[in-house]
Amino acid sequence: MGTNTGPLTITHLGQLPAVTLSFNLAAGVSLGDAIPKIEEAVKPELPESISTGFQGTAQAFQSSLQGIGLLLLMAILVIYLVLGILYESFIHPITILSGLPSAGLGALLALKLYGYEVNVYGFVGILLLIGIVKKNAIMMIDFALEAQRVEGKSAKEAIFEACLVRFRPIMMTTMAAIMGTLPIALGIGAGSDARRPLGIAIVGGLLVSQLLTLYITPVIYLFLEWAQNFVKPRKPAVAHDEHLMTPMGNKH
Repeated sequence: MGTNTGPLTITHLGQLPAVTLSFNLAAGVSLGDAIPKIEEAVKPELPESISTGFQGTAQAFQSSLQGIGLLLLMAILVIYLVLGILYESFIHPITILSGLPSAGLGALLALKLYGYEVNVYGFVGILLLIGIVKKNAIMMIDFALEAQRVEGKSAKEAIFEACLVRFRPIMMTTMAAIMGTLPIALGIGAGSDARRPLGIAIVGGLLVSQLLTLYITPVIYLFLEWAQNFVKPRKPAVAHDEHLMTPMGNKH
């Protein structure tokens, strides 16, 4: 009888025979960059009858990124609904949330500048930005609405006064948030390399949004106020006839 060679054990995954290949990351290469390159290299080499998948850290990384965009949209939708209930308006929450695109742009540019990708830490930083930037806009819009409703000022006068009065609190809050996250962005402390995207996203987003929000938010506020007054149906004028009563003299 002849002698044949074969594996001592056959590994199964989901009742199917499987082969596990391990890999290590080169210096300066992130897991998010390595996974697409591995998939591109393996796809033309294997037949369609063989399926591939990641396990371990790579699988956990892929699972963490699934639905991350939907989670962000849901967070913004919930904030919009809460602000709409608070101000009893569909327009003013849009004004408050108008600073979020600039904050997200600043966070993405900062991460790109320092060579980081949008991982779980970077996504958490973007979520924190939503709260901080939204709070700055609330401080401004809330003051303007109060000036309109109580003092009877026009929208232009109200938002102008809000920018002047609320400038110092907004700057103090933003600078406190930047100084608090700056050590994380600089990578100070043990194991800080993994958390750097969080600090970089917050610092970059706050810097860009702070420069733009102070100019964009008042303009959007005035535009939406004009649009609301333009769309709002005007009440028909009611004419009142006044009859002048002339006193009649007493007849003797």
